[in-house]
Amino acid sequence: MNKTAPQQVDHVVIRFAGDSGDGMQLVGGQFTRSSALLGNDVATLPDYPAEIRAPAGTQEGVSGFQIQFAGHDIHTPGDEVDVLVAMNPAALVKNLISLRSAGIVVVNSDKFKAADLAKARLDTNPLEDGTLSEYRSILAPITTLTREAVAPFGLNNKDADRCKNFFALGMMYWLYSRDPQTTIDFLERKFKSPYKEANKAALQAGHDFAGTIELFQNPYEVPTAEFPAGDYRNITGNAALAIGLATAAAKTGLNLFYGSYPITPASDILHSLAPFKNYGVATYQAEDEIAAVCASIGASYGGHIGVTGTSGPGIALKSEAIGLAVITELPLVIIDVQRGGPSTGLPTKTEQSDLLQNFYGRNGEAPCAILCTRSPSDCFEVALEAVRIATTYMMPVVLLSDGYIANGAEPWAIPDIDQIPEMKVTFRTDPEGFQPYMRDADTLSRPWVVPGTPGLEHRIGGLEKADGSGNVSYDPDNHQRMCELRAEKVQRIADSLPPTEISGDDSGLLVLGWGSTWGAIRTGVGACRSKGMKVGHVHLRHLNPLPKDLGEILARYDKVLIPEMNLGQLLKIIRSEYLIDAVGLNKIKGQPFLTREIAAAIEEHA
Repeated sequence: MNKTAPQQVDHVVIRFAGDSGDGMQLVGGQFTRSSALLGNDVATLPDYPAEIRAPAGTQEGVSGFQIQFAGHDIHTPGDEVDVLVAMNPAALVKNLISLRSAGIVVVNSDKFKAADLAKARLDTNPLEDGTLSEYRSILAPITTLTREAVAPFGLNNKDADRCKNFFALGMMYWLYSRDPQTTIDFLERKFKSPYKEANKAALQAGHDFAGTIELFQNPYEVPTAEFPAGDYRNITGNAALAIGLATAAAKTGLNLFYGSYPITPASDILHSLAPFKNYGVATYQAEDEIAAVCASIGASYGGHIGVTGTSGPGIALKSEAIGLAVITELPLVIIDVQRGGPSTGLPTKTEQSDLLQNFYGRNGEAPCAILCTRSPSDCFEVALEAVRIATTYMMPVVLLSDGYIANGAEPWAIPDIDQIPEMKVTFRTDPEGFQPYMRDADTLSRPWVVPGTPGLEHRIGGLEKADGSGNVSYDPDNHQRMCELRAEKVQRIADSLPPTEISGDDSGLLVLGWGSTWGAIRTGVGACRSKGMKVGHVHLRHLNPLPKDLGEILARYDKVLIPEMNLGQLLKIIRSEYLIDAVGLNKIKGQPFLTREIAAAIEEHA
């Protein structure tokens, strides 16, 4: 066995790629888990095919999982890939563009026969035509070796081939000095005999193969990252939203109702919330998007925290009901996990193109508060903030995530539940002087009344309300006043927001971002500042209303750059609100920004 001492490296980016049925997400998740347990900082980018089941071996069916793990603080899954594991020709040609020069490519050479090349629409064999000439190529007969490793367990070839992902994982565990035990424990829990034994055998065979055949020059080792003291877990954005919502329910003392219709990439929020029944959480999979949001509005009317989750197409379908929540002034949290559009668009790819829809995509003057999350772990805090605003100001709140955040993962410092402030919610019970649309002097919120409270019966519905009494009103002056009040109520939220944080310099070029661009912007700004450039970074959490001090901050800088995964939606808002000549950096490719793209734009405009 190769006894070469591991070579120390600062960080590594690996991408597993194969058919959607090859288990790339599974082994990518296992590599992430083992790296996190070793103390590395991690950031991941799962990349699913849009087709539910594309023909095996085709480029349309390629599924990928990218992970960066490091011995220091990181914020992105990496720009260039150091190691590409390709299980077939389609996976190789689709992902090779991301592999750095002289990077390692591990190929399942068993899958490069004439029929495999035809499925991938390749005229020549990339293993033979010079395609891999600038890379360190490792050609391994993974399918054959996997079948040999699992032969004692009596599996047919189809079932045996399903174990080859763990063979490839074993190779990567050897290459980066990972202990397979974490995955062995997982297999014991996940599978029944003989499949758990077969997968363990494949994992060990891959590990031994990499060490004994000496395919690699030497193994590598990534040092442990330094984290603040505390307990950590690896978490995805959707899971963090679910935990945040359940925590908000506990902190308000209310039950939480989550009404949803399955839609990529938001469905996992429903899956993650479903086990929390013991924490006052009820989940409801509705027959369609409209039923889901209406049920959640009904829950809010009944005195619970109503939440609904979807993606861009679902927001379009929910728009009339969201307007109902606006006019009835009920607390409602609407989660929009954005994906590529329009229409069905790119259902498994990420985008930030729903911002203007959530600002203006309802009939009439129907303003909502709008928040966004910047990373998977940040979803926990933003879920708490969305519930706070909804219950304090009695209004619908849109929480924007996206596919990159939802499916990506990173370490999360588990908070001390006792240190999270209580969120006091008061229901009106005193009939003396009660009017359903009387208002709090500070927040302009109306009273929240649980149906059936004696003496507090009142009218509610989608027709315009008379100020105070809540009676149906067609008076023109009243309608203007109510529209202005609902808009002003959203703006009052800004009074409760903390000062805006500025990272970097307070003059020169400002990079203004929102949502999942945070990691790439932060890393790109840091790289440019290390070269002596004067660059600052502000990342917005609250989009409607915008922070009260944002205008003063923008005025400090000579130029403002706004990177977005759309064609300039926040850019339009900032230009119109503050009358500044901000410039946009726009990317709509279904993939997040790379650090080098941000850095190049900063250098161009600085």
